[in-house]
Amino acid sequence: MSETARRTPSPTRSGADAGPLRRLAAQAGSFGGAVAILAALVLVFSLVTDEFLTVDNLLNILRQYAVVLILAVGQTLVIITAGIDLSVAATAALSGSIMGVAYAHLGLSEAVAIGLGLLSGFAVGLLNGLAVAVLKVPDIIVTLGSLTAVRGVALVLTDGLPVPDFAQAIEGRRIPEPVATLGAGNLGRIPLIIVVALVCCAIGWYVLNRTRLGRSIVAVGGNRQAAHVSGISVARTKIAVYAFSGLLAGVAGMMLAGRLSSANALMGELLELDTIAAVVIGGTALYGGQGRVSGTIIGVFIIGVLANGLNILGVSDFWQRIITGVIIVAVVALDQWRRRRSST
Repeated sequence: MSETARRTPSPTRSGADAGPLRRLAAQAGSFGGAVAILAALVLVFSLVTDEFLTVDNLLNILRQYAVVLILAVGQTLVIITAGIDLSVAATAALSGSIMGVAYAHLGLSEAVAIGLGLLSGFAVGLLNGLAVAVLKVPDIIVTLGSLTAVRGVALVLTDGLPVPDFAQAIEGRRIPEPVATLGAGNLGRIPLIIVVALVCCAIGWYVLNRTRLGRSIVAVGGNRQAAHVSGISVARTKIAVYAFSGLLAGVAGMMLAGRLSSANALMGELLELDTIAAVVIGGTALYGGQGRVSGTIIGVFIIGVLANGLNILGVSDFWQRIITGVIIVAVVALDQWRRRRSST
């Protein structure tokens, strides 16, 4: 080796830190942009209609989108690992249906029925993780297959009917009381379902920011090979993240059944798309390695405020789909442009 080669200077500390600093700047910019969009939507709808900025309407938004928020917390952690979970809504429907069948059809106790519902959500997530991590099937294929299969299982279990049906309701075999209370009850004027959602957000935040698993999630999403070389088990991380997402889907299924006072195999259809949109709008990178639960909360509120405001203004559902889709694409395109600028 030549003397010149041996004396080549190593990268400076500032250069080594440039990557992480840029990522932090990109995350901060994405979060600030999402907050600005939410504030702008609230301001516009407040000015154009007196019905929007009322306590009852704001609580209604929280109540309607609490289930999306619960699902989106698990989706956030999955996407940070550079994965995606298309089965979250179907898993929620299966969990609620299993709980309903166990309680209303089989006559099991409330605790056992709820436990079976939550366990089923965890099991679906665990199977997704094993298929991705062990069988090396792409995330999108695994969870797309789960979406279809899990809905099918729920339809078989319920025979395509709501649980409980009218006869069971007359006999008193309804949704378990704790689920009905949390899903549809209030603490003062605050819907209990949003309290459950915020607890799930706090758990997701803690896992991501205060645990070894959280550090592994970010590392695996940022650079899978580097994470493996540093001693992180990529397979265990992926399995844990999908299992966590499935468990939260089980909680969401309980809450959705409680809110509707019944469970059915088709409840929550297409909510998986809302969760993905909320996560991305909130600043989580689809290619992994960057994201925060607080951003997802803002993303869910953006979708909720937009849908609610358009409903109040009497905008047709057809036009709402168009407007919402255009805004989602525009927000993500703006975020990607900002990320490219911050990396140059």
